[in-house]
Amino acid sequence: MEILKVEHLSKIYGKGETEVKALDDISFSVEKGEFVAIVGPSGSGKSTLLHILGGVDKPTSGHVYVEGSDVFSLNENNLAIFRRRQVGLIYQFYNLIPILNVKENISLPVLLDGKTPDEEYLDELIHTLNLENRVEHLPNELSGGQQQRVSIGRSLIYHPALLLADEPTGNLDTKTSEEIMELLEISNKKYGQTIIMITHDEDLAMHAKRIITIEDGKIIKDEKVG
Repeated sequence: MEILKVEHLSKIYGKGETEVKALDDISFSVEKGEFVAIVGPSGSGKSTLLHILGGVDKPTSGHVYVEGSDVFSLNENNLAIFRRRQVGLIYQFYNLIPILNVKENISLPVLLDGKTPDEEYLDELIHTLNLENRVEHLPNELSGGQQQRVSIGRSLIYHPALLLADEPTGNLDTKTSEEIMELLEISNKKYGQTIIMITHDEDLAMHAKRIITIEDGKIIKDEKVG
């Protein structure tokens, strides 16, 4: 089942002589439960693409459909709800709230909606993330790897349509990076989570089942792996 459809997406920054075309007429689709890596050199447009898919940035032209809905036809309020409920974002900088403990940080998207988290699912996530002994800890009491685990938990709490990961291991050592990649694979297999990951690391990209290569704002290769 198609969960994401991108049609003729372009993004232009600046005008005239300073114009930069970050994305140039990109089209592709992603099936529910796919694990896709988007790779390319610095400046290729891959991070711009991820931010547009997450509703964080807007395209100059083109469409993004998530579960059949045109993301950029939504008003600002509904776009904010889309970002909170249908997109899980993982960055290399963990973006945790420093005054909230592990359990509260993971629950944050649900709490922002004035709802109560599903405790059974929350406990299962905490167990899967191996954070049972850290639930009351604040972010500054955690290692980098533990903070990224919390970030992954927060991104999964709403069962989002898309989990978008932007260089999720960029600040981590090799061993911790492998652990985080294993967790992403678990979320893909155990929860059927659709994942789109940006990375410049070809070894990390091989954890995915499909690799899309971008250069100069265009898709130059789209291949299944594994």
